[in-house]
Amino acid sequence: MQKFEFVNFSKVNITDNFWRSKIDKVATKTLSACIYQTETATPRLENFRRVARKKGEPHQGIFYDDSDVYKALEAMSYSLKNHPDSALERKCDEWIDIIAAAQLPDGYLNTWYTLRGLQDRWTDMSMHEDYNGGHLIEAAVAYYNATGKRKLLDVAIRFADHFISLFGPGKRDWVTGHQELELALVKLYKTTHDEKYLKEADWLLSERGHRLAKGYTWTDWKDTGYAQDVVPVKQQKEITGHAVRAMYMYTGAADVAALTGDEGYMNAMKTVWEDVVYRNMYITGGIGSAGSNEGFTTDYDLPNEQAYCETCASVGMVFWNQRMAALTGESKYMDVLERSLYNGALDGLSLSGDHFFYGNPLASKGQHARREWFGTACCPANIARLVASLGNYIYAKNENGIWINLFVGSETKIPVGKNDVALKMETNYPWDGRVKLSIDPEKRSKFKIFLRIPGWCQGKTVPGNLYLFAGAGNNPAPISLTVNGKTLAASQDNGYYVLDRVWERGDKVDYELGMTINTVVAKDELKQDNNRIALQRGPIVYCVEGADNNGKAWNIVIPGNTEFKTIDYKVMDEPVKAITAEVPVVIVSEDGMSLKTEKKNIVAIPYYTWANRGKNEMQVWLPTKITDVKLNY
Repeated sequence: MQKFEFVNFSKVNITDNFWRSKIDKVATKTLSACIYQTETATPRLENFRRVARKKGEPHQGIFYDDSDVYKALEAMSYSLKNHPDSALERKCDEWIDIIAAAQLPDGYLNTWYTLRGLQDRWTDMSMHEDYNGGHLIEAAVAYYNATGKRKLLDVAIRFADHFISLFGPGKRDWVTGHQELELALVKLYKTTHDEKYLKEADWLLSERGHRLAKGYTWTDWKDTGYAQDVVPVKQQKEITGHAVRAMYMYTGAADVAALTGDEGYMNAMKTVWEDVVYRNMYITGGIGSAGSNEGFTTDYDLPNEQAYCETCASVGMVFWNQRMAALTGESKYMDVLERSLYNGALDGLSLSGDHFFYGNPLASKGQHARREWFGTACCPANIARLVASLGNYIYAKNENGIWINLFVGSETKIPVGKNDVALKMETNYPWDGRVKLSIDPEKRSKFKIFLRIPGWCQGKTVPGNLYLFAGAGNNPAPISLTVNGKTLAASQDNGYYVLDRVWERGDKVDYELGMTINTVVAKDELKQDNNRIALQRGPIVYCVEGADNNGKAWNIVIPGNTEFKTIDYKVMDEPVKAITAEVPVVIVSEDGMSLKTEKKNIVAIPYYTWANRGKNEMQVWLPTKITDVKLNY
């Protein structure tokens, strides 16, 4: 069913100027923070030791803390492939020994219930036993792929087999309270080739939406829409509830659809995706506007200062859109993935690599600061595993061709038919749009190369037109494409240029995407952004922050005739392309009794870089009229 298969991160060597430094920061700073918090500052790893000691010691922490150990291990696994480190590998093996010692003979593994009372295990679907187990499986698959070591994989297999022995057709019913096990079981199937794991993932998805008929009991909420359990998955048409739960479930559903050819899942995924992107997504690719349910409310309810936009939800958008791209072969899913990756997700990680955002607002009066850790600590390890596994999202293939989905400096070797094709990509993306591809097949052969045409250089922001480029921005940016220095009349398919030719060693493709500064306006229904504009250049969404603008970000006006310029700039040690313009700013008189406007040069920086220089005012959406200025005094 799927149109192409993404190349695994372990086959991709990233050399990119933009991403390599972030991957290295994750390896040296982020993982150090995760390790310290997991084994020293909090009792997360200690709980596993307590299980193994069998001395009746109490559980400390929250019932889902096991998952943070597994997510950190997964991130460490990806990093070992990108950034080999014998000390880090020894640390992984040490943790794996501790985890394995805590597994019960029947395969059960959960420190909360093992320490507090096994008589209550598998009695409450909201208690994350399955969620923790899913992250165990993901970590095990990642570590096996990175090192070839099976110990954690065997632990995960025993856990999965234990679960399947209890739940499934003809056994007990079960709805995963926090979806995750579904997508993890698909990963286990792909690793072991044992179909029972794929069938169990499919069965778990089929269990949803039958609560009244089967008499399920949810103990911690009455609104089952919170867990996407109102109607069966194949009948779902609208996004509801907790954003991360939804992303993980729809990722699993797309996985199952791709492997089974089930059109019911496929059609539901497309419909729900449109509901998210057309009516419920921020310009940053962030989702889940409300902190009250960490998720969705009503269509077009996208406040800026109060935006929740959990980092994990943006990570989930990357996962889901990757699966949708593979399922359909359509570039619009990669457009949304790219938006979430470079903006909503990356904002969750500080430039130093050791501070984090849980929520990612689009406006601040100076009350927001990045933190070293959280009581519920899903986000640090989640953004770490995403950055460390970036290689999973760049290239894809099938028997007839190769897809270039993201523009990231890297090297790989991809089998196409009976031929191995070495690829090298060089680029300074996202700061400029020049991409150079070197193509070296082992033997001269005919195949296709598909180059994604980003929506942003076609005069489009996002599918569905929730956001639109204003004025001249509606005109497509210039694109040039040459093969071995000669212009090629390439056909287009699903948002990709198709280069269909006989390739041989030494072939070069030069692809240049015009980088223009675009002002963005929101659909009228999005009331919070009426009479306001945002700035975007390439895939990067911008904001204004007080640190660059005399401490103020709420007194700036962007008239319709504003001329913008791109400048080289640094935020901390991060070299970026910033945007500058001379615009009116509103100034309060010294006695506070009157207002005046003055022309000032303002600087806008990439959204992902804000709040790295202390607490600051910040805005993404800027007023176009003085009457819409809301001063922060």
